[in-house]
Amino acid sequence: MWGAVIMDIHQWRSSGDTVSLNVGSKEHDIFVIDTREFDKPTILLIHGFPTSSWDWVKIWPKLGEHYRLVAMDLLGFGFSAKPKKHTYSIMEQADLVEALVTRLGLNEFAVLAHDYGDTVAQELLARQNECKGVGEWLSLCLLNGGLFPETHRALLMQKLLLSPLGPLVSGLISEPGFARTFSSIWGVQTQPTASELASYWQLINYNDGKQVFHKLITYMVDRRRNRERWVDALMKSCVPISLINGSADPISGAHMVERYQEIIGQPDHMVELATIGHYPQVEDSASVAEAYLLFLNTKKND
Repeated sequence: MWGAVIMDIHQWRSSGDTVSLNVGSKEHDIFVIDTREFDKPTILLIHGFPTSSWDWVKIWPKLGEHYRLVAMDLLGFGFSAKPKKHTYSIMEQADLVEALVTRLGLNEFAVLAHDYGDTVAQELLARQNECKGVGEWLSLCLLNGGLFPETHRALLMQKLLLSPLGPLVSGLISEPGFARTFSSIWGVQTQPTASELASYWQLINYNDGKQVFHKLITYMVDRRRNRERWVDALMKSCVPISLINGSADPISGAHMVERYQEIIGQPDHMVELATIGHYPQVEDSASVAEAYLLFLNTKKND
């Protein structure tokens, strides 16, 4: 079923399912894609803002040769529910990830995260460190993301979405404007294609998702409020950590890696991709898959 074919967004959607997950007193329809190869060890993949689990499509076939892969569209993203009268938070997203882990009966697994997903992973890691997490983590790999709020260089569009003008800005974002802003965080030589940009735009607009941008962007506030907890999670990690980073990323590139080394120290495994931007798993999928599999194999043999 999975093979080596890179799926478009329609194939991706048809390969997954929508499940209802309960968090507290609320139930949300969440899109989940699971290779269901139960004889293989599992990787749980957590995507970034403003995209979806489709971000993993280019490394999916290679990772899937050796691992069962499970990914979801977080609430407000991709093919998942996008409630407009809702207060979004990283804590709730972490709860939803754990609800999925429980639903699928995942006992132990590796975690691969990117961008917004890094922040969700930091909260989940804090729970693992406290022995309060769901399932047993084996390792964590972080791609480009705002691990430290003081080094996160937000784009003007992000700042506007977070401002009192956020609701207006959400409604005014156009496809050409999105394409320009989104492309600006990719490497000069690894720009998204017109087809990729069109697909990302469709995913964002599925179920009128553009209208919740200003609500989702509050993760930047969550990062500031929970900085001590989430940085501490990295410092006291109970599992090995890999950092695979596109250095040319203006948001969380080489400067973020420098801050990581300054505060946390040297990660268990690190790969810096000099000419790659904010989406390394798309811009240089072969290098990311190779580096990540090397990390997993090294940890497995330790």
